[in-house]
Amino acid sequence: VQAQVQGGGSVQAGGSLRLSCAASRAVSWNWYRQAPGKEREFVSLIDKSGRIVYAESVKGRFTVSQDNAKTTVYLQMNSLRPDDTATYYCKRTFVTGVEFWGQGTQVTVSS
Repeated sequence: VQAQVQGGGSVQAGGSLRLSCAASRAVSWNWYRQAPGKEREFVSLIDKSGRIVYAESVKGRFTVSQDNAKTTVYLQMNSLRPDDTATYYCKRTFVTGVEFWGQGTQVTVSS
């Protein structure tokens, strides 16, 4: 099963969106995004031990978390800016080292 991301949409600058990704039995979950004409870039990471990493561009605005049942990983995006507009992806990494990229979801932030 691919790690499909849900929760994208269109908001005005300053708004919020929450993306979700099925946790499956992965050991780490990475959020990436890709804007038109740009390379895919790292956004955030959470792993099974609870380690969390954020890109500088989203620190203080985005929050990654996992639900108590460990079934879903979330990316809460607040204070969205037009330059956050991109397709967002969730990459799951398993203990074997295998990585799964799922279908992304579009986030559009208008000024």
